[in-house]
Amino acid sequence: DKKEYAQLVKEKSKNPRVIEDAFISFLIGGVLGGLYHILTIWSMDLFSVSATTASGYVLSLYIVTAVILTGFGVFDNLVAKFKFGLIIPITGFAHSVASSLLDYKKDGLVTGLGSNMFKLAGAVILYGLVSAFVCTVITVIIYG
Repeated sequence: DKKEYAQLVKEKSKNPRVIEDAFISFLIGGVLGGLYHILTIWSMDLFSVSATTASGYVLSLYIVTAVILTGFGVFDNLVAKFKFGLIIPITGFAHSVASSLLDYKKDGLVTGLGSNMFKLAGAVILYGLVSAFVCTVITVIIYG
């Protein structure tokens, strides 16, 4: 019955801790951002490269780390603790692609991996492009 279902949903649903989750996300996102800057400066000094190249190194490190943690099944546990602070940066995008690859590897290269690789990340790409277009149009209208 609908009443039983509603009662079950109410019992199983967690009470949202919006303020606490927002603080944790802000803190972890800030730590990742700060670590990014520290590693970029360190890479510039260590490898004697430009800021752009060093930035690429650090972002690659973030991507590889997220993919490895996803492969070992650790990333989801970290997200449960650290919330959107891990999902919003490039680590979340890498996780979504790696998760899709792991889920569909049994279906083969074309129908499994090829057709489902961007299943989760596709929406991010689509709406990122749409919002970038809308923001560009607004900027051109405002600033000419």
